[in-house]
Parts: sequence; C-alpha cells; structure tokens
Amino acid sequence: MARRGKTAANQAVKMCAAALLASGAAAWPAHADWRDDIGTFRIGIVAEPGGGNTVPGLARLTDAYANALGMKVEFVVARDYAALIEAQASGRVQYAVYSTLAYATASERCGCVEPLVAPVDADGAVGIRSVLVTRDGRLQDLAAMASHRIAIAPADNVGGALLPLAALSAAGVKIAQDSPFLARAASATAAETMLSGGDADGLFGWEPADADGQSTHSGGTVARLEAAGISGASLRVLWTSNLLRYGPHAVRSDLDPEAKRRLTVFLTNLKSQTPDVYDLLERAHSGGFVPAMSKDYAMAMGIVRRALDGRE
Repeated sequence: MARRGKTAANQAVKMCAAALLASGAAAWPAHADWRDDIGTFRIGIVAEPGGGNTVPGLARLTDAYANALGMKVEFVVARDYAALIEAQASGRVQYAVYSTLAYATASERCGCVEPLVAPVDADGAVGIRSVLVTRDGRLQDLAAMASHRIAIAPADNVGGALLPLAALSAAGVKIAQDSPFLARAASATAAETMLSGGDADGLFGWEPADADGQSTHSGGTVARLEAAGISGASLRVLWTSNLLRYGPHAVRSDLDPEAKRRLTVFLTNLKSQTPDVYDLLERAHSGGFVPAMSKDYAMAMGIVRRALDGRE
C-alpha cells in the first residue's frame, strides 16, 4: 500500500509539472525569430553604368538569397555608392555589395558595417598592391625618388595613385599629391608610356596579389609594359605596398549571427553549387567568394582617412 501511495504521488507531481509547463508555454510571450524582427531582408546594390535601376538576373538572385535566408528578400538598387552607403548606415538595407573604397567609406561613416565575404580571381588573387617600377636601373631605391622623375596616374586612380601615396605616407615616406618629383600623367597608360619612352625614371603601378600579399604574375603594370614590347629583364620592382582587398559584401554589424552564418555559407559555396547565380552576382572576379574580416581592409581605410584629412 505504501508503495502504491508513493507511485500515485509521483504521478500526481508529474501531472502538475506538465500542467504548469503547458500553462506557462501559453502564458509566456514567444521570443520573436530574427526573420520576424527584420520582416523583409533588403540587399543594396549599385546598378551598372547606364543600367538605370535594373540589375540583370534580379529575380534569380532574389530567389537564391530568399532560399538561403528562409525569408522574403528585396533588392534595393542605388544610383551610386554614396546613396548605397547612406542606405546601409541608416538601416534601410541590411546588406550591401561594395567596391573596396566604398566599403571603407561606409565603415568610416558609421562604424556599423562589417565584411562577410570578398571575391577571388581564378588565379588566387584577392586584391592588388601598388608597385614602384624602374627601367634599366634609372632609379636605385625609394630614397632616390626626390632627385628623379616619377610617373604617376591620375589622382583618382586607385592602384597607380591613391594606394601608393597612402601606403608610403603611412610608412613615413615624405610624399604628397604635389611633390615636385611626381609627373602626373593623363592616364595609367600615359604613365606607362612615360617610363617606356624615357620621360620618367620610375612609375607607380599595380599588380594582383594573393592573400599572403604575393604577386600572382597574372597582370598589372609590369605585364602591361612587357606586352608593350619592353624586356622584362630591364624592369625592376623597387617597392610594393600592402594588400588592397577587392570590395566585399558587407552587412550591418547588428544583424543576427544566424543570418550572418547563413549568408556566409551560401556565398562561399555559390561558385561551386550554383555558378550561374555567382556569375550574375560577381562579374569581375571568377574564383568564388572567401570569408573576409574588417582587418583585411586596413589599407582601404588608410586611403579613405587620408582623403578625408586632405579635405579638412
């Protein structure tokens, strides 16, 4: 009898506990899923020149992102990067596809964005670095620049002007846009012609580089000079900058971690699993996406901050 009583008591306790859990589940408000908090996930992108506010394959891209996130997705086509930066800084879009300097500008603007992934070239290049090239030993080293003529691309050229000036200044080398030894060319090609024709002793150019900052030897200024008929044996690279990564896909830092994880998995597998969607999303770099971090864009941040300091 005592055992029966004890068993009945245990069953009663279990029933009461189940009832309490059931009533509690009904009474406590359910925690909203991050998808519910967002409602519609908005992706910002800049239309190609002349494309208006249309993006090729937009319906296919929308479906791909919606499937990856498990929620409604909408693309917002911005007229330019300035408008895209403002849209993400204000929270109107959660995700944006940036150029290198546009991302750095967005980060400087609000400190509320972080890169998820960045594209890679088929040869493994993840960005570019600036180079100082000389021909036939006309220039011995960086220290000799002030007494020579150095060709440089137009002021808005990233690899041939913005990057070398920012990188050298950060390294303590005295150089400015108007340094007397710099010979400003009308184009990057014109700067190359100045070196090949003897009108300059050195040239600031660029080359693609891998994640370790090593040249992939698949293009850039030296390759262009060789293609123009200059012997590679007569060319020498005297200096290289740190790596400037290709522009990332970036999200707002306050985006739920699960959304970031889903997007990263989707994007890093996109090239191998759905190459047609990858080609719609990334036209310039054919090697796929790899994870990216804020520190990868230190050089880009240096360029942007230098530009902002120059306007003050």
